[in-house]
Amino acid sequence: IENYIPGKAYFYSTAFTHAGSASGLLVETHDGRPTKIEGNPDHPFSLGAANAFAQGSILDLYDPDRSYSVLREGKSTEWKEFASAVDQQFVSGKLGDGSGLRFLSERITSPSLASLKTAALQKYPKAKWVEYDPIFNENLLLASQAAFGQTVEPQYHFDKADVVLSLDSDFLGLDSATILPAKQFANKRRVAGEEDKMNRLYVVESQYSITGANADHRVRMRSADIAGFAQALLGQVGGLTGITPTGMSTRWLQAISKDLQANKGKCLVIAGPRQDVATQIAAFLMNEALGNVGETVTYVETRHKPSLADLSDLAKEMAGGQVAALAILGGNPVYSAPADLQFEANLKKVPLSIHLGTHENETASAAKWHVPQAHYLESWGDSMAPDGTASVQQPMIEPLHGGKTPSELVALLLQNKERTSYDIVRKYWNLTEPKWRQALHNGIVDAPKAAEVKASVNKAGVAQYLKVTAPAAGTEVVFAPSYSVYDGRYANNGWLQETPDPITKLVWANAAMMSATTAKNIGVVDGDIIAIQLGSLKAELPAMIQPGHADDSITLPLGYGRKKGGRVGTDVGFNAYPLRGTGAFDFAMGAQIGKTGRTERLSTTQNHHTMEGRPIVREATLPEYRKNAKVIEERAEVPELFSLYGDVVYDTGYQWGMSIDLNACIGCNACMVACQAENNIPIVGKDQVLRGRDMHWIRMDRYYTGDINDPQVVTQPMACQQCENAPCENVCPVAATVHSPEGLNVMTYNRCVGTRYCANNCPYKVRRFNFLNWHKKDEEVHRMVFNPDVTVRMRGVMEKCTYCVQRIQEKKIEAKVDGRRKLKDGDIVTACQQTCPADAIVFGDLMDPNSRVVKLKKQERNYVVLQELNVKPRTTYLAKLRNPNPELGA
Repeated sequence: IENYIPGKAYFYSTAFTHAGSASGLLVETHDGRPTKIEGNPDHPFSLGAANAFAQGSILDLYDPDRSYSVLREGKSTEWKEFASAVDQQFVSGKLGDGSGLRFLSERITSPSLASLKTAALQKYPKAKWVEYDPIFNENLLLASQAAFGQTVEPQYHFDKADVVLSLDSDFLGLDSATILPAKQFANKRRVAGEEDKMNRLYVVESQYSITGANADHRVRMRSADIAGFAQALLGQVGGLTGITPTGMSTRWLQAISKDLQANKGKCLVIAGPRQDVATQIAAFLMNEALGNVGETVTYVETRHKPSLADLSDLAKEMAGGQVAALAILGGNPVYSAPADLQFEANLKKVPLSIHLGTHENETASAAKWHVPQAHYLESWGDSMAPDGTASVQQPMIEPLHGGKTPSELVALLLQNKERTSYDIVRKYWNLTEPKWRQALHNGIVDAPKAAEVKASVNKAGVAQYLKVTAPAAGTEVVFAPSYSVYDGRYANNGWLQETPDPITKLVWANAAMMSATTAKNIGVVDGDIIAIQLGSLKAELPAMIQPGHADDSITLPLGYGRKKGGRVGTDVGFNAYPLRGTGAFDFAMGAQIGKTGRTERLSTTQNHHTMEGRPIVREATLPEYRKNAKVIEERAEVPELFSLYGDVVYDTGYQWGMSIDLNACIGCNACMVACQAENNIPIVGKDQVLRGRDMHWIRMDRYYTGDINDPQVVTQPMACQQCENAPCENVCPVAATVHSPEGLNVMTYNRCVGTRYCANNCPYKVRRFNFLNWHKKDEEVHRMVFNPDVTVRMRGVMEKCTYCVQRIQEKKIEAKVDGRRKLKDGDIVTACQQTCPADAIVFGDLMDPNSRVVKLKKQERNYVVLQELNVKPRTTYLAKLRNPNPELGA
C-alpha cells in the first residue's frame, strides 16, 4: 500500500448503531486490525466521545464464539446449499405475491436497508415486514400519533435548557441512544467563574439511574404513579386538572411548576421510554405550554417504527400456519420477545425460517437456517442519527468468518443485481467519487437531514388520555435494560460483564432491585432468591436492596440468564424476560412475591458505600459556593504538613498532571472500558471479583449520602494519583515502581516480584496485582484486540494507571520528527479523557501556565483527595456542586 508504514496506527471513520441511532466513530487500526474505538469529533452526535457500549463493541469483533458457518437444522453446511434452498423458494415463484412471506428485523436505521425493504414489499405486495427491539419507546410513537396526527420523534436540546424535568428518563444513560445529551447537559454544569450559570435537574423515577444520581432534586416514586404526577404538574403548568400521586405533597408540585414557568422557553420536560402514552402526552403539553417547542425541543420525522402489536400479529400468524417463510435479520427474538407470544414454539411451525445473527444463539437454534452475521467493523453499511444525519459504515477488516449483512441477505432473497454490501451502499447514495471519499473521510454523508415538523398538540384528540386514575395499591415490577449487557446482546462481552453497574456495583449478575422497606416487608435480604409472578408468567431472581428505590416497586434488569450466550454469557445472572408479556412490557402492577429459600452470592466491586464523614468527594450547593468560594477548601481540616524528603527538582521540559471535574462527570463507566481497551487490561470473572481481584485501572467509586430510603449519590473516578511523595515507591524492595523525570509513577514490570508492599502502602487502593495469567487461555482471534503499544502482562506483577504513557511517548516522537521542540497543550489525550462523554477529564503539562489543566487546578473548587497524607497527587478534582431550588432546600 502506498505510503503505508508498518506498526503505525491509522484511523478510519465509521458508524456505530445502538438503540436505533448512529454515532460517528474513529477506529484505530494496527496493521489491518482494529484495536481501539474513539468518537468522531466531526459527527454531531458523538463530538469525539463514545459510550461504554461503543468502546466494548470492538471486543465482540474478536469474540471466538461468533458464528462462523451456515447452519441447517443446527448442523454446519455450505453457503451454496443455503443459496440453493433460497432459490427453490424465492426464485421458483413458490412465494407468489408474498402472502406467506414475513421479514423480522431490528429497528431500521440504514437508508440502504430501508430501500431494500421497500423493494421487497413491492416485489411481494402481500408480504409483511416487522421491526422489533426489546428496548424501544413505542409509547412515544403512539403518543405522537395521537397528539400530532403523525409519528414524530422529539429532539431535546439540553444545551439550551436551564431547568430540566425528567419523568423516568435516564437521558444521561440507558435511555439515550447517543452521548449527545450527556455532553450538552454536562456543559451546562460547569462553573469556572462568577458569571457561569448552572442548570437545574429534577428527576422523578422508581429505580436509581445515572440521571437520578446527577439530579439536584430527585423524587422516588413507583413507575405506575408517575403518570399521575405528570397530570398533576400539567394542571399546575397548563391549567388542567389531574390526580396527585400517592405520597406526593403539593409543595413539590408547586415548586417545580414555579421553576419551570420562570424559565419558559429555557426549560425541558422529558418522559422516559417506560412511561405510558398519557405521560408522553403530558410532556408534549407541558413543553408546548412552557414555550419550549422550537427552543429546547423540536420534532422530526420518524423513519423507523418498531411495533409490539406487529410482533404479536406475527406470532399469531406463525401459530396459525399462515407463515411459509420468515427471515429474521439480526436480534434474538426467541430469547427477548414477550413471553406470552411463545415465539420459539411458533417459530418451529414455520416451514422455512432463516436467522441472520452474530452468534449461534437461542433463535439460531430454533430456526431452520442460520447465517453468520458480519460485525459492523467488518462490513459496509450506512446508518442515521436521530436528526437524520447519515453516516457510511466502512469496514476496518475483511469478515473474519464470512458473515453477511442484513442488506446482503435481503438482496440475495430478492435476487438483486447488487449482492455485496459495498455495492448496495454505493448504489443507494450514488455519490461522485470525490464526494464518496469525502463521506468516508468525514464520517458524514452530505445529504438532507430529517425534516423538522412544525406541530402542536390536538387537545381534543388527546383528551381521552388525560383522564388518569390513581393506580391500585400493591407491588409493581419494572423492566429495564442493563448498564452492562443492555438487552442481552452484549452478554458474551467480558469487558462489559465485568464493568460494574454505575449504581449497584454489581458485575456478572443482575438482581431484583428494591427499597429497604420493600425488602423488609417481603422478609428478604441481599442474595435471597425470590419468585415473582404476574398472572401466568413467572421468574426467579435474587433480591438486592437499592438505597433510594421507590417502595412497592421492583426493578428487573434485562439481558441475563442466557442459555446460548457463548462461553462468557451463558448462565450468567437470571432471566427476567419470562415475566415480561405484551401486557406488561414496561412495568406491571399486582406482582405476587414469594421466597424460594435459596440464595445467590452477588458479586460487587464496592462493598462499603459511605464516606464516614471523610471529605473524599467534596460537594456543596451553588449558593454556598457563590457566598464563600473557600467552602470546598474548608470541607477538610489539613494540618501543617512537611516531608522527610526534600522536594523533587525536575529539569525536564514536561510535568504531567490531570484534573477531573466531578460536577461534569456523570459516572457512566465509559472511561473504565476505554482504559481497558487501550491498556490490554484482562477480565478475571465472577469468582475472582468475589475475592477482590478485579483488575480495572480506573475505579468508579459511588457513595451514598443521607437516609438509606432517600439518599443522594455521588460518584468519583479513582485511578493512580501519580503522587509526588509516592508511598508505593519507598517500600518496593526491588525498585519496580519509581518516579520518572516527568513526574510519573511508573512500573517496571520486569523487576516486579509481587511482594505487593506497594498496594498495601497505597492510600487510594488503585494498584492491581496479577494473581493469575489471565490471558493464558485467550484464543488467537481474541488476542487480535490487543493494543501493540502496550505490553500484555502475565502473572505476578503489579499494574496500574500510567496516564497512558504510550500516548505521551508517541506524541513526543511525532513532535521530534516534525521538528517541534515542544508539544502543544492538547496534543496528548489519554484514553479516559478522549472517550468521556461529559469532557470531565483534562490532562496536560503542569509546567505550561497556559494549559487547561493548570487553569483548572487554580480554581477554588480544586482539591486533593486525602490531602492530609502529604503524598501530593498530580490528579486533583473539582468539587461537585448542586443547584437546589431554594423553595425545596438542599
